[in-house]
Amino acid sequence: MTCCDLKCGLITGTVLGALIALLGVILIPVGNMFIENTVHTETVLENGTLAFDTWTSVDTPMYRQFWLFDVQNPDEVLSQGAKPVLVQKGPYTYRTRFIPKTNITFNDNFTLSFVLPVGAIFEPSMSVGTEEDIFTSLNLAVAGVYSLLDHRLANLLIQRSNSTLFQSRTVKELLWGYKDPMLGSTLGVFYPYNDTIDGPYTVFTGKDDINKVATIERWAGEPSLSYWNDPYCNKINGTDGSSFHPFLNKKETLFFFSSDICRSISAEYEGTVDLKGIDVYRYMLPPEALASPVENPDNQCYCTDPVITRNCTTAGLLDLTACRGTPVFLSLPHFLYGSNDLHQGVIGLNPNFDEHSIFLDVEPITGFTLRFAKRLQVNMLYGPSDNFVSYLLGGLVLFASCLIGLIVVCTKRSNNKKNLHC
Repeated sequence: MTCCDLKCGLITGTVLGALIALLGVILIPVGNMFIENTVHTETVLENGTLAFDTWTSVDTPMYRQFWLFDVQNPDEVLSQGAKPVLVQKGPYTYRTRFIPKTNITFNDNFTLSFVLPVGAIFEPSMSVGTEEDIFTSLNLAVAGVYSLLDHRLANLLIQRSNSTLFQSRTVKELLWGYKDPMLGSTLGVFYPYNDTIDGPYTVFTGKDDINKVATIERWAGEPSLSYWNDPYCNKINGTDGSSFHPFLNKKETLFFFSSDICRSISAEYEGTVDLKGIDVYRYMLPPEALASPVENPDNQCYCTDPVITRNCTTAGLLDLTACRGTPVFLSLPHFLYGSNDLHQGVIGLNPNFDEHSIFLDVEPITGFTLRFAKRLQVNMLYGPSDNFVSYLLGGLVLFASCLIGLIVVCTKRSNNKKNLHC
């Protein structure tokens, strides 16, 4: 190789390197722009897009799993005022969201409306027992009448029907309904559920502004709620949690609305995790979401009964009485993040962050939620009263200050039944 050849080779290599670098500078932004435009196009909710096909599909299984508390010492609670000893058993698994959205209507203001039919199908292979398994739990009717009626009238109803503080019912009865002998009507923790609807919903398609895609504009025909007597708490904020806008920023807070809890709530970025080879952003429900108004003033409008909440100092509870019409209180399972006095009324609670927290795993480019664990505990207040009949007197002190957890609910999306965890 001559000096000229070496020199020419160096010049040629330099020129080619410069051209490759220049092409890289040009093509990378072009490629990024192409990807961004494609994602924006495919995440709009309109016929033919990936987002719309996914949104309307019922092929992705969604399950709701229940863990029930069984009261081990009902007689001692009644006769001696002992603390209830609870043993948790589950899961009892049901498939939900197997019915497609109906009445899908595109509106002129870049929104679409729909109705969400709801139902539950028992999955024996994913459950620890059958729907006929029997649990001893708080009597829903007795707890309800003492909270909603004059206590002397409540006592009369209880005596006439031979009802008592606790009852033994099957899983199916407790969850989905049974005819109560005292009230003569159907009661159940989630009754009515099957063959009912949620909505109608109106959400933004994202056609005019991709950052608004799937954001709820109206629920049940209204732009806000009416349960909390405050514009802030009544605000319907965010999506339904199944998806968000594309190209998420780790620093932003995600908001989603759930009709189950009668409010909007937030989730914050916790970290990036690997989900079957896909990097997803994990968003967690922060402790301050259910904190007392003393610690989080934004929660003041959720405190509707200063007596029950000890002047709004109790943490970890959401009073759904105004929403559900019965004295129902929502918490995280085993009163995670709850005040100490909530744990002192019963024996058998073991709050665990990994098992009882709420999280969403969201693919950050598309904004699609690939995994969602919504873990909730339904609680019912019982007492206090100065007019208990004698055979219920033993429970007065206990139920004057505590809540009995009835059901732990965990909802999770999964494509693989074998990998379903709560």
